[in-house]
Parts: sequence; structure tokens; C-alpha cells
Amino acid sequence: MAAEPAAFLLSHSAQLRPAPHVNVPLLIARRYFLSKKKRNIISIISNISMVGVAVGTTALIIVLSVFNGLEDLVRSLYGKSDPDLVVTAVQGKSFELTAPLLVRVQRTPGVRMVTEVIEDNALLQYRDRQMVVKMKGVSDNYQHQSNIDSAIVDGSSGLQREGRDYALLGAGVQHELSIALDNRFAPMRLLYPKAGKFKVSMDPDAYFTQKNILAGGVFLIEQRIDDSYVFVPLDFARDLLNYGTRRTGLEVKVKDGQDIESVQKTLRERLGPTFKVLNSDEQHVSLLKAIKVEKMFVFITFAFILLIASINIFFSLSMLVIDKKKDMAVLMAMGADQRTIRNIFLFEGAIVAQVGAIVGLVLGVGICWIQQTFHVVSMGMATSVVDAYPVKMQLSDIVLTGIAIVFITISVSIQPALNASRLDVRDNL
Repeated sequence: MAAEPAAFLLSHSAQLRPAPHVNVPLLIARRYFLSKKKRNIISIISNISMVGVAVGTTALIIVLSVFNGLEDLVRSLYGKSDPDLVVTAVQGKSFELTAPLLVRVQRTPGVRMVTEVIEDNALLQYRDRQMVVKMKGVSDNYQHQSNIDSAIVDGSSGLQREGRDYALLGAGVQHELSIALDNRFAPMRLLYPKAGKFKVSMDPDAYFTQKNILAGGVFLIEQRIDDSYVFVPLDFARDLLNYGTRRTGLEVKVKDGQDIESVQKTLRERLGPTFKVLNSDEQHVSLLKAIKVEKMFVFITFAFILLIASINIFFSLSMLVIDKKKDMAVLMAMGADQRTIRNIFLFEGAIVAQVGAIVGLVLGVGICWIQQTFHVVSMGMATSVVDAYPVKMQLSDIVLTGIAIVFITISVSIQPALNASRLDVRDNL
């Protein structure tokens, strides 16, 4: 059976003196951790501490990875309809699109294609049903600008066929109004309020501009878009809203191999302070920021859970200090200073937490890898756009978790370590 640290140092003091590189506090802390002479209750509490840290670490890695996966999922879903860059006005919802302005954008290095956009709310009527939708008018090159073709679940993605205008509907819009595709006997009707003041009239034509259009296709991208958006030809939207040469935005497609950030910077310099140039993340900054904020609060919450689990380390170290009073007194009599005694118990707490953290990290990374590879846990919804919960591991999450565990370990270990360093040698020999 291993000798106790005090007796070990007494019997091997001559061997230890010539080796100044030996970390005596770490050596003793390791022997305490592995010693079979530890009191049973102390051993139980230490094991509970390790299990608590391991479980908390595993849960933290898994939850943070799920949030990373959700963030990537949002980007991929919106990527089906989002352009690389969007140019909008800083003030107001529209701007005057002149030929020189359009040429300036088109001739910017790295720009492959520019799509004109008119977007506003409109009232959609079909038979005896109606709802307010987001109508988005786009120019002819929109199909080449976006990946909307891959999101079409019924019908065709073309906005003009055989000289007729067609609309693309979100799946939610079609379901809400029970719209039949390419029904020439019952076309959809879009209404937009006319500008100015009018006399009281029972005729809706006095208040609304109205235009009919056929439903040509249904897309499934993301619930918020599917439940509210209708894509129509640019000329149709321009006439309905009476926009003339005004546009609400310009969607820019960047050439393959070009850096989007550098093209964005060049466009901002060329267009000046009256225009905003937004990349994909900035177009959905509120949603992505909400995910990041939730991830931060989840991290803080689980860090507190880890702190609570690590309180057992405080109790086990406090009991170990009481149990090893005599050993500490012998070490002090041999010349050990308060710093050495303090470090013994700091290292002891660090070893307990480190073992739990390593086990937790291995389990967390392993579970995330299994989910990424085999998709074990499904979303459990038939209408979900993905089959399994998305997870994505990031090195930064592992590093932050490690830093949190180090901080928590020091916090709960420092008081027992200070108590041990303040022991009176004469009272404990």
C-alpha cells in the first residue's frame, strides 16, 4: 500500500533534494487522489464531483454544438433565395434607380449579375379568401440569381410563360388560400392601396390598384418565407405599386471565386453613404443575433450548473484538509511554506475537475460526432426541412468550456487551500 505523503517525503527526502525540477505539490496531490487510504466519504464526494463535472461538460458541448448547427441551418435555408449582396437605401424603403447607378453597380469588379427588386405588402385574393402577403417583384434574371429552382415543390419556377405573368407562392400561402396552379378560370388578384386621399366610396377601385396573375409554382424554403412571400415579375409589381423607376433593392450575385467581403467593400465605396450593401448574414442579422444571444445565455446557464456540480469539490477538499492536518504540519516542520501547502490542495481540486472535464469532453464530442455521422436523433416532425437535429462542433466552444472549468475549479478550491496553508504546526503535530 502506498505510503502517506508526509512519510514518503521523510523517507525519500535525500532523493528529492537533488531534483529541484520535481513539482512537490503536484506529486503529493496526485498521491492523495490515487491513495487507497482516503476516507470513504471523501472518496465518494470526489467521485460525485467528477461525475457532475463530466455530465455538465458533456451537456454544454452538445447544446452549444446544436446551436451552431441551427445557425448553419438558417444560413443554408435562406441561401436558397438570398443573394450574395443586397443594395438598399439608407433612408426610406425605395430609391430612384437611374441608368448610371445601375451601370456603376454592374461594372463593379467581381459583380456577375444584378437583379432589380420591388418588394412591399399587398392583399392577395383568391376566390372568397384573402390574406396580406409580401409581394416581391424581380427582374427576368432572378432564376439565375438565386437557387429558387431547388426549392420548387410543385409547378414551374418561370415567372413568364407564353406571354403570361405567373407568380411563385410560398407553400404556406398556397395552403392558406387553397390556390390551384395555372387556373385560368380563377386567377389570383393582388391589391395595393392607392396613394392620396379619396372620397368615401363603396367601389374598391377607388382605394386599390388591382391586377390578376396566375399561380405558376410553389416553393418550400423556410416557414417565415413560405407563409408570407409571393414572387412576381418586376413589371407586374411596378405597375401594381406605381413605382415607375423606383426600386426597393438591387440583388447582386458575385462571380465564382471572388471574395464577397471585398466586393461588398468596393460597392460601399462606389455607392456612398446613401446606400447600404448587406451580405447574407446582415440580411438576417436579427435572427442570427437571436441565436447567438440564446447560445450565450445557454453557456452562462450551464456554466452555473457546472459551478453547482463543482461545489462538491469544495466539500471534498475541506474534508481532506481536516483529514490531512497532521501531514500538513509535518510538511511545514520540514520547511514547506504556505504556498506549497496551498498548491497541494489547488492541484488536488484541479485533478478532480480535470478528470471529469476530460471524460465530459470525450463524451460530448463523441455524441456530437455520432449525431453528425448517423443522424440518430430526429427532429420528430413530418414537415421539418431536415431529418435530424443539426450539430456542428467548434474548437472555440471546447476552449471556452475548458476556460470555464478552470475558472470554476480555482473558485471552489481556493478557500480550502487557504485554510490548509493557515494550519498551526504546533497544534497539529
